[in-house]
Amino acid sequence: MVRTADALFDSDTIDEIVAPFLGGDDPLFGVITNLTLDDLVDPARSTALRADIADASGVVLVVGPGAARFDPDLVVIADLPRWEAQQRHRSGATGNLGADNAGAPASSLYKRAYFVDWRIADRWKLAHLADANFVLDTTITDEPRLVTGDGYRDALERTVRRPFRLVPFFDPGPWGGHWMEAVCSLPTDRPNHAWCFDCVPEENSLLHGFGDIVVETPAINLVLRHPRALLGERVVEQFGAEFPIRFDLLDTMGGGNLSLQVHPTPDYITRFGMGYTQDESYYILDATAASSVYLGTRTETNPDVMLAALRAAQGEGAHFDTDRFVNRWPVRRHDHLSIPAGTIHCSGADTVVLEISATPFIFTFKLWDWGRLGLDGRPRPINIDRGAEVIDWSRTTEWVADELVDQIELVAEGPGFRMERTGLHESGFIETHRHWFREPVLHTRDDSVDVLNLVEGAEITVESPERAFEPFRVHYAETFVVPASAGPFTVRPSGPSAGTECATIRARIRARPDADD
Repeated sequence: MVRTADALFDSDTIDEIVAPFLGGDDPLFGVITNLTLDDLVDPARSTALRADIADASGVVLVVGPGAARFDPDLVVIADLPRWEAQQRHRSGATGNLGADNAGAPASSLYKRAYFVDWRIADRWKLAHLADANFVLDTTITDEPRLVTGDGYRDALERTVRRPFRLVPFFDPGPWGGHWMEAVCSLPTDRPNHAWCFDCVPEENSLLHGFGDIVVETPAINLVLRHPRALLGERVVEQFGAEFPIRFDLLDTMGGGNLSLQVHPTPDYITRFGMGYTQDESYYILDATAASSVYLGTRTETNPDVMLAALRAAQGEGAHFDTDRFVNRWPVRRHDHLSIPAGTIHCSGADTVVLEISATPFIFTFKLWDWGRLGLDGRPRPINIDRGAEVIDWSRTTEWVADELVDQIELVAEGPGFRMERTGLHESGFIETHRHWFREPVLHTRDDSVDVLNLVEGAEITVESPERAFEPFRVHYAETFVVPASAGPFTVRPSGPSAGTECATIRARIRARPDADD
């Protein structure tokens, strides 16, 4: 057995190679790398390792990143979801690609993985996914599960022709609540459950059954392998092989406010190597009489005064009077608030939010965290200086009320259904529609992937009027994906919801005005 790590540059050299993409002392942000695995390979070491392989007798097992470069007779892709990789970073079990840094702070390991490791690995994996002999699921330590390459590729082909769900994962947070514990049947041995990442293909996984064996692999493999069938031709033309829509749940029920924050503008985010930013919306799944969302600055706000107050709160421990500067809007179930990039915002306590957004979720500039510590007992990083560069001060009280808060337009209605346009601002590339229905409702397609969540009702069934896929059941608060290639589909109340009114929220990529040019 030989290890491909012996063909890489030493850890210090690799640190120097990747350093330009790690943002120096910035604790959170770097630049998406354009490096490939070849850039980390030492030619002399690679030549020596190749000679060792040639001189060996019997079966030679080559293990590690880039093993296929040594011309093996049989290729096995050993894979695991990024969420599992993060858990191993947190436990100190693993470090970064080619680095001797296991046990480093999880935040620094995640930053390097996000900007460097995962980009390099995905480029290599895409090149070999088409002809690998086997795929090895390494998600569960000491329980590897092997499937043939042909079987795995067939599973991806089947998946991209029908509705599916990703494997959600849940994480606690300093503001987290307890609503999801009951609704999602979660254990109660954690401090709380703040997030549910329900549709983030870059980090979520897929389950495929092969007889009695269930194999878990990264959902990004489906995006890399079948971008056009999954996303639609026009979406790929705009974004490439990237899944641009993200759904997740934010639970503050019995918890606290999220951090006051802002996302970078489209021009600003390019400095991180990203081609688009995080326009988003808050769909209110559940609320109490006290629920609220902070959104936009108050009309009389002086930017210099507000920024000075934020810096005093952060640097001197002074109190930041959020209500003096930022609008707080009461919210109730099924309200929908748009949050275009550059708009100050956060969810308040005792609220459950379905966050519908563009994908680059890491780029959040926290302005104020209510003077609290993270779950690790340390202050969370605050980015007032970056935030000051992107805050749109024109998003004042009147503008937000007229443009962002619960803007609903009736699009169509008929016996047993109505469709409304709501949610994301027209400046963004995601369009959302809400369907209320008691009878089966037909969803036509426009060459875009659709992402939906059941926001009212216990259960629905998704079906193909052309019988292109088997009926697919979805339950309350669950997100599901309908690939562009799946064709038209119907949604109807089923099970305990039969005969009652249900509602879904659907997101797709908005057709550009010049699409026909």
